[in-house]
Amino acid sequence: MLFYLDTFNIPLPEGHRFPGGKYRMLRDKLVQEGIASEAQLIASTKADLADIAAAHDGSYVEAVLAGSLNAKEQRQIGLPWSQFLVERTFATMGGAISAAKTALANGFSAQLAGGTHHAHGAFGAGYCVFNDFAVVALKALREGWVDRIAIVDLDVHQGDGNAAILGSRRDVFILDLFCEKNYPFRKVAPHLAAPLPAGLGDDDYLARLAYHLEAAIAFRPGLVLYQAGVDPLCHDALGHLDLSYEGLASRDRIVFETCKRAGIPVSLAIGGGYSNPITSSVRAYANTFRVAKSVYGFAERPRE
Repeated sequence: MLFYLDTFNIPLPEGHRFPGGKYRMLRDKLVQEGIASEAQLIASTKADLADIAAAHDGSYVEAVLAGSLNAKEQRQIGLPWSQFLVERTFATMGGAISAAKTALANGFSAQLAGGTHHAHGAFGAGYCVFNDFAVVALKALREGWVDRIAIVDLDVHQGDGNAAILGSRRDVFILDLFCEKNYPFRKVAPHLAAPLPAGLGDDDYLARLAYHLEAAIAFRPGLVLYQAGVDPLCHDALGHLDLSYEGLASRDRIVFETCKRAGIPVSLAIGGGYSNPITSSVRAYANTFRVAKSVYGFAERPRE
């Protein structure tokens, strides 16, 4: 089962760089190309406030809910506050929780959104309000779903929020491959960082991934949270790496097949994608789900 949340359209000013339309485009493409059926897609429900508060400072959560973020805080997030943004953010957190639970039951699940790895405990950043990885990891560990969690972050940007919230925990392991000379300019060290030079192509990237992924598997996590951003794509406006569509698909296959062989469930968030036109990113996202289907198959929701 796959979880989606394209019912809320974030009001954005003319010319804003965030490609909010990509989420519905991805859902439509998955159905149109037969990668997923309507019966395999479930609308995400909102997370409980307590689960978000467990990962974030209470005063920050309250400011988001009340719409009292100041102009600087909104600029740091990169999205203007609106009630739509609050609703969508809570649904993103809820979808991440649902995907993780489903992955533990079925071996794989995903949300057609999420990957908000720049949100810190006390502030948002980089189009990320709350951190879905932290919300899920802390809930799963707190409630005993698993004893250890690994985050495999392959978005082109370093997951500073993940590292800031979870980097000191011994029951979490964060593997982060990212373009070294890219946002955020102040990196936060994860458990294993693999900074990559700008312009790196398929072969070198895939070799480094295969090498470093061994450390995440050796951690013996009960669940992998996969940040599958497609912004390493050569067409991406914010990426600075040079992966092809085929290279990205091979990246995903390495992660999925390695985790499956090790018996580790995978819960995926789609992460970043900022190609111009955005259809290039949507194509890459769809390829990720195509590879996932070939490795796992997609379960349908139970009939009522």
